[in-house]
Amino acid sequence: MEVIFMNRLSRMSDQNAEYAQLWIGEEEDSWQLGWSRYEEGEREDSIWYEGTSWEELLHIYRHQLAIQMSEGYRPQLQGLFHENDDLKSRSYGGQRLHCYSELYGNEQLYTDLCTWRRKRAVSDRKAPYFIATNRLLRLISAFVPQSLDELMQLPGVGESKATEYGTEWMEITTGLERSTTFPLDWVYTALKEEEYESWLYKQREQKYKQELDKFTTRKQVLEGMKEGYTLEEIVNRSGLSRRELVELLEALDHEGYDTDCLLDVELAVMPENEQEAVWSAYEELGDTFLKPVLHKVYGGEKPDGGSLEQVYERLRMIRIRFRRHAETEKNVG
Repeated sequence: MEVIFMNRLSRMSDQNAEYAQLWIGEEEDSWQLGWSRYEEGEREDSIWYEGTSWEELLHIYRHQLAIQMSEGYRPQLQGLFHENDDLKSRSYGGQRLHCYSELYGNEQLYTDLCTWRRKRAVSDRKAPYFIATNRLLRLISAFVPQSLDELMQLPGVGESKATEYGTEWMEITTGLERSTTFPLDWVYTALKEEEYESWLYKQREQKYKQELDKFTTRKQVLEGMKEGYTLEEIVNRSGLSRRELVELLEALDHEGYDTDCLLDVELAVMPENEQEAVWSAYEELGDTFLKPVLHKVYGGEKPDGGSLEQVYERLRMIRIRFRRHAETEKNVG
């Protein structure tokens, strides 16, 4: 195997330096991504990836490296993520306040705020995150504002949100003991640089984990289509819901992937005249909204022997073909 990239990393642990190497090797069109850790003269190797996909290797590389850097390792060679490192540019913004609030928040107060949000969401018939994000509740739990003026010094709290919810938040926080004061400039010096950087890399770890999961799911779906799996088989393989899978099929078809084999299997149970009626409805009404097509074809009633979710699923599948046909006609024209 030929090593084409290697970097040394280190961290301090109990006043002792720990060392590791990150490396990428290639042999006969196969890639290896590995991590070698050194301790007391012993070397421990971990293979993070072995295969032929450079794209998959990069996703795993970013995620695993972010994990190691969030645990304190720092590289000898900078620029490992191949992106502009904006740690310094964000040091004096809201990021430090978010970091402090997640590391030093009052868990009981945070729990009380979450309970309030859940009840308010039910009464307002809103999703909880529309009322307040977890990050905002973390900020309130860490800094414990006790006036509307203090509340509005927190990132994410404007006049509108303070007016709508501020009084209720103050009822929860007023009278509680707190060890910090407003304004919050002190955070920028109180927060240790090392714990701040580790927190930032933890955010990257979560971001890259989401990207890796998305890549892995797409790979499973594409492999499933290639192997001739049914929609239900791919659902079981990928962990997606049927609706999520059909929405992903729409995106994949738009990107140029061949979805016809899977669509043929799934639409085989749908009468041809019914499919033609749906196609005609798309031609007449457009393909932006499904509900008008549903009413046009079925008169507002779902066909016998199927659930409404199943009907919408088939409408989406036919829409995949309709949009591809319309795009082809547009390009030919």
